[in-house]
Amino acid sequence: MAVYTEVSDAALSRFLGAYDIGGLLSYKGIAEGVENTNFFLHTTAGSYILTLYEKRVNEADLPFFLNLMGHLARRGLACPQPVRNRDGTALGRLCGRPAVIVSFLEGVSVKAPGAHHCRELGRALAELHAAGADFGMVRANNLSVSAWRPLFAQAEAQADEVSPGLSGRTRGDLALLEAGWPADLPGGVIHADLFTDNVFFIGDGLSGLIDFYFACTDAFAYDLAICLNAWCFTADGAFRRDMGEALIAGYEAVRLLEPAEVAALPILCRGAALRFMLTRLVDWLNVPPGALVQPKDPREYDRRLTFHRQAADARAYGFAR
Repeated sequence: MAVYTEVSDAALSRFLGAYDIGGLLSYKGIAEGVENTNFFLHTTAGSYILTLYEKRVNEADLPFFLNLMGHLARRGLACPQPVRNRDGTALGRLCGRPAVIVSFLEGVSVKAPGAHHCRELGRALAELHAAGADFGMVRANNLSVSAWRPLFAQAEAQADEVSPGLSGRTRGDLALLEAGWPADLPGGVIHADLFTDNVFFIGDGLSGLIDFYFACTDAFAYDLAICLNAWCFTADGAFRRDMGEALIAGYEAVRLLEPAEVAALPILCRGAALRFMLTRLVDWLNVPPGALVQPKDPREYDRRLTFHRQAADARAYGFAR
């Protein structure tokens, strides 16, 4: 989440006039995240999130995301629901951008998660994978291995200015991952972006998942690898094995990993780390002037890649079964 597109009071009032969500009391830009423009809306009917889609979101993909949220909610997963206007349409346009209002989900994101948070996340991730099993739409992961070299090409000339030697390390990772990326793993709908700011808790209990705008059809274990990267490392790149164990155990309490998934976990974790390092690197070097946005530091994932290069098997990540 971020703010790239400024929205005037008049433009917002005209947009909200098509909805039955009460009168606008206040709205505020949300600076967290890096992908879309987001506002917190408070109306006489309640609280909502308004999203204007920017950058990597293809407008043609929006029906997949919006229908998926509805499907998952009907299967019992707590996630935001698109709000339809009086014409029965969820997707509109505001300030030249595709725009959607979704329901507000109660809870807070945890800035310093512990093992119990990771266990809750693992269970919710497996439940998401199960809930999406009968979802009728498919969307390819357009930020998978085939996209990483083109991403790197956008930043390669400046990579060593961000971190000395980053260009050479990245070329080595790309060569290995392109040659050995696993195929035919169990898969279906994945979230693909379950960072701590996209998971809400009330007390110690997980209250819901948000921000499904990278959701796609891919390997379930890749989604788990993304979470291991996002939740189980310290800022200096050290892996928290206790948190990895809890995350995997929580997942396996709902769905057991198959032997091929266990064997692939190190390369999937390495690939997930490279994917986020690259998108962060491109964003770090290309923040639009005047945007209310907090770009993520690509060097965090460069440090995590050091761990992944040395991981021999899934036990390095806390797999204990």
